[in-house]
Amino acid sequence: MKLFCVNPRENLKECMLRGRSSILFSATLLPIQYYKELLGGEKEDYEVYAKSVFDNEKRALFISNDVTTKYSRRSPEEFYNIARYIHCVVSSRAGNYMVFFPSYAFLQSVYDVYVTEFPMEGRECIRQREMMTEEEKEFFLSRFQGNEKLDLSSIIQMEVEEEEEAETLVGFCVLGGIFSEGIDLKNDRLIGAVVVGTGLPQVGYEKELLKEYFDERGENGFDYAYRFPGMNKVLQAAGRVIRTQEDVGVIALLDERFLQVSYRKLFPREWEHAEVVNAKLLETKLERFWDSWGKYGNS
Repeated sequence: MKLFCVNPRENLKECMLRGRSSILFSATLLPIQYYKELLGGEKEDYEVYAKSVFDNEKRALFISNDVTTKYSRRSPEEFYNIARYIHCVVSSRAGNYMVFFPSYAFLQSVYDVYVTEFPMEGRECIRQREMMTEEEKEFFLSRFQGNEKLDLSSIIQMEVEEEEEAETLVGFCVLGGIFSEGIDLKNDRLIGAVVVGTGLPQVGYEKELLKEYFDERGENGFDYAYRFPGMNKVLQAAGRVIRTQEDVGVIALLDERFLQVSYRKLFPREWEHAEVVNAKLLETKLERFWDSWGKYGNS
């Protein structure tokens, strides 16, 4: 038996009315009306979209126009095409990168193709595993923080491909997981994030209950159950790159569905200059971007 709260609005509203005021703050409260409705807000309540302090020129944002994570398109060919995009991003500049996938199975499929078809000197790849211990999580994250004091041999069953003088680190992670939100990798600790897919949750009984509930109330149930929560995971993952005003980095969204109006309208204002690319064009764009910033860290 499970008691599942389909809509927490009234519960939260009742709780917040006990105080003089409530402030709900997050960088990913988008779309604002969705969260305002779901978190107990009223129409007359204030909405504030604070202007970003980050320089858009220091962030390159690209959207692929020829790959997707749709089930109908999942194939060895599509895995190869996605791996090629990852290689374009990673090989453009030595540094630390994270790649986020919709599931562990999809991660493994692309990972196998990537390490086989795109060998690269000075590159190290590490993977997020299911059911990682706290020690393994700490070690995984420490690799991006430059902590060389931890002994790899002391981490049991940690899947790592390690090279002694690796200049580029690529972390393969899962969207919505422990490494896609709540971590702060400043400056050169992370210079790029690749988000594979739109983050749509897997179809399940609870998600279908949510969809039916909001459909019955005249809302778009698919948005409430799937699209909005998925986009929130995308925003969280992409937000790992630019953490300070000095940061410079690249974000690549690998799914042609991001070009649809239903997704573009969910983008934050800071993403209005996103560039649509294919793999070949991406190489040129990345070269120009990094050249414009010289040797990152000394510009």
